[in-house]
Amino acid sequence: MEGDRRRPEGRSDPFWNSVASFGIEEIFALPDWIGEGKTATAPVGRVPSSMDVQTELAALAERVGDCRGCRLCEARNSIVFGGGNPSAGILLIGEGPGASEDERGIPFVGKAGQLLDRILESIGLDRESVYITNIVKCRPPNNRTPSSDEVAACWWILEEQIRIMEPGVIVTLGAPASRTIIGTSDGIGRLRGSVHRFGDIPVLPTYHPAALLRTQALKRPVWEDMKLLRTLLKKLGLPGKGEP
Repeated sequence: MEGDRRRPEGRSDPFWNSVASFGIEEIFALPDWIGEGKTATAPVGRVPSSMDVQTELAALAERVGDCRGCRLCEARNSIVFGGGNPSAGILLIGEGPGASEDERGIPFVGKAGQLLDRILESIGLDRESVYITNIVKCRPPNNRTPSSDEVAACWWILEEQIRIMEPGVIVTLGAPASRTIIGTSDGIGRLRGSVHRFGDIPVLPTYHPAALLRTQALKRPVWEDMKLLRTLLKKLGLPGKGEP
């Protein structure tokens, strides 16, 4: 019988920290053992209340605390956890905070964020009808692309955010976020324009707003992606009506 190999990287709970402290890289566990150790979870298909989501996200942010999980903590000013309406059912995921975001602790507030606001407005959305976060929560120096180990260290936070919010759709902004969520090495040019999946959740990749600031020709494909998103949201009945 084939077992399940689970790695401790990116975990924040005491068990995995203890395992990692002994230099153990991975653990082999038979499926039966894993099943016995699972904690109870909410039934599939539940609709989380706005209060539940807010409470769980606040508890997660407290767990993250002053995270020292990777080298990005060394130069950051703020951990940029996320912002918007976590009960709306629409989750936007970018690459990482920039200088303005690092200073204010809020995602997408610089020039790229201002453009993102206009893009959302073009299909009737705003900051109160989506939730926005990044694959890493601390600014990479000089706005470089996060390294694979930095993404891995931060992954448990994003994974928990998705679990808590149970979004109806995920929009990934740029290649790093799209590759991370979809699990591929394909470029954003190949990924955009169609709907992918993260588990049961539809994922729509598109170009990062910062790329549009550099290359005006990308505005047309992004508008095509937004029309696809608008059609998908109408089909799903999103955004939800939860209070931000």
